[in-house]
Amino acid sequence: GKRAVFEARGDIFTVPAKKGDVRNLTNSSASAEREPVWSPDGTQICWFSDSGGEYHLVIADQYGRHQKNIQLKDPTFFYSPVWSPDGKSISYTDANRDLWLLDVAAGRVRLIDNEGYAHPERTIFPAWSPDSKWIAYTKRLRNQYNAIFLYSLDKGKSFQLTDGLSDSKSPCWDKGGKYIYFLASTDYGLNVGWLDLSSLERPVNRAIYLAVLAAKEPSPLLPESDDEVKSDDQDKKEGEKEKKKDDAKEKDEGEQDKDDKDKEVVVTIDLDGLDQRILALNIPADDYSALSAGSEGTIFYMRAPLKSETQKLFRYTLKERETKEIVKNLQDYTLSADGKKLLYTVGRNQWFIADADGEIKEGEGKLGTDDMQMVVDPQREWQQIFREAWRFQRDYFYVKNVHGLDLDWAFRTYAPWVQHARHRADLTYILDILGGETSIGHSFTGGGDWPDVETVPVGLLGVDFAVKDNLYQLARIYRGENWNPALRSPCSGPGIDVREGDYLLSVNGVSLNAAMNPFSLFDRTADKQTVLLVNDKPDTAGARRVTVVPLSDDSELRTRAWIEDNRRLVDKLSDGKLAYVWLPNTSVSGYQNFNRYYFAQKDKKGAVIDERFNSGGLIADYVIDLLSRELLGYFNNPLGERDPFTAPNAAIWGPKVMIINESAGSGGDMMPYMFRLKKIGPLVGTKTWGGLVGIWDVPALVDGGYITAPRGGFYNLQGEWDVENIGVMPDVTVEQEPRLV
Repeated sequence: GKRAVFEARGDIFTVPAKKGDVRNLTNSSASAEREPVWSPDGTQICWFSDSGGEYHLVIADQYGRHQKNIQLKDPTFFYSPVWSPDGKSISYTDANRDLWLLDVAAGRVRLIDNEGYAHPERTIFPAWSPDSKWIAYTKRLRNQYNAIFLYSLDKGKSFQLTDGLSDSKSPCWDKGGKYIYFLASTDYGLNVGWLDLSSLERPVNRAIYLAVLAAKEPSPLLPESDDEVKSDDQDKKEGEKEKKKDDAKEKDEGEQDKDDKDKEVVVTIDLDGLDQRILALNIPADDYSALSAGSEGTIFYMRAPLKSETQKLFRYTLKERETKEIVKNLQDYTLSADGKKLLYTVGRNQWFIADADGEIKEGEGKLGTDDMQMVVDPQREWQQIFREAWRFQRDYFYVKNVHGLDLDWAFRTYAPWVQHARHRADLTYILDILGGETSIGHSFTGGGDWPDVETVPVGLLGVDFAVKDNLYQLARIYRGENWNPALRSPCSGPGIDVREGDYLLSVNGVSLNAAMNPFSLFDRTADKQTVLLVNDKPDTAGARRVTVVPLSDDSELRTRAWIEDNRRLVDKLSDGKLAYVWLPNTSVSGYQNFNRYYFAQKDKKGAVIDERFNSGGLIADYVIDLLSRELLGYFNNPLGERDPFTAPNAAIWGPKVMIINESAGSGGDMMPYMFRLKKIGPLVGTKTWGGLVGIWDVPALVDGGYITAPRGGFYNLQGEWDVENIGVMPDVTVEQEPRLV
């Protein structure tokens, strides 16, 4: 607990809790140093380094000296090294979800297990028993629920602890060696379909459980009872009677207590009947995560309040059987090897160290992370980033042949370009070309260390201008939905007397004419009161002064107007019979748009589903399932016009059509593909983008940039790769000609 170790910009730093200076242990722009971890006794640190071209494990003293390099099997990307409590072994995982065991002294590695699923949530992280004889870890089963496994180093095999009928994760060992704690959920349900739109708004509550490892060990949660105690007189008489007997044993017992404290923990696990020794702690189920064990009988866990970006940290003790909130609004935390010190982060790069079992006061124990400084050699760093980006295509691409690309050729061809880069934009361009050689739709790169350039916030009125009489006229006012803060219109609403057709004569007292750029007068007016002079004629006589508050971005206003224009047009052309629903993507906003517009028009006789410009996200099973519902019957309604309730009731019955175009892709490819497969209706428009692979799981580059390497690709029921680089063809082709719109 004297120092914290950090990875930043590919270097390893240690930061003192109180005394001393920040140390940079690596000082290298030419390599990436990642995932540092203290040894249990605090004398060493291990981390992964790609110095030399491939990642290997480095073990050094706390000053970064006396480095020992250990080569690991199968060059790839590695994660989460964890020391055994005795310091003799290190377990870790890799890009392929393999769980490895390293003998530090011998440098030998042993494969423990493999998760078997390239799931975006990595869960196969190891947790050591206090006696270094067992490793607990989470593994995803064939039902894609997580289960807890125990690996015995002595027997060289794993045993399943939980039955797989609940989603279990975050195993950790009590320091006394008697229990394992873990999180489990029985309402995980549709979250199995993490790629499905139907998994949205499906909160998962997890309870905290304890497994009693030895068959003879009593439950720590047995009922407790307060009983009357004997009077002082009775205690005194019996005490005098037994005093000589007690005194005779006192010395020996005291020495035995000391021996017991110094005695090493031995973990005993009786596998038979272990599933019947799993107990629920008296903590109500909630959205818990990051379960960890502190000192003996103490656990820590985080809870995310509903729709909050920050979490709360709680501490629970078996002795008191009580939970206490100890930190508010944190992002993450970790414990020292002995469980006595707590490192946590609040806000942006604010880190704190505190006594794990003590009272934690807000703001105390802040670390001096501002002193984590380094000298970056851009050219050497860019060489490392290029190698990393190339390795990501090798290690994470969804098919091993990388669409036929000769990866060695790609490296030889483009690596020399990097030495000519003079700006991060040059490197991004090279990485983009490298990714493009894979011939994949989802090849994206960006981010990184760019100059921090101040932008000028220009205010926007949410209007279209027209030029008339050498002045600017408000041709259209986008009115939005003023009851919705995200769709506020600056030029509409009670008390704002601005009308379509008005001339904009001046802004904040500065006259405006058609020879000027109108936006030049709105420099730095976003979200600030701005005075407009408007009139329904091209002069100042009778003009009105109106105070408005311009927006920094009016794209949402314009998008909403486009949707409403389309909806009204469909309503008009169909004589009120057809609904219109646009899905901007197959993620959260697409889900929300569908829910808002589809069910509100369930009285229509059919529907036009518009997915043009759909940017994708998830698989729109939720939408397709609802669109393909079948009418199964009715329930009568004895009131009003006797309109019956349909069964099911949340649907639009009648014909449906989907409009598609070349700017709809990814999830926007899959949705029309499923629409056709389910024979819901015709597809009208132009062929979709043709990019049906998924991107997840690829680490960030050392400067915060990224490059994608698709992790999963789509194939059809006939076992053929489909849609990627093909697209979905319309049944009726309709080109949008500029002259027609």
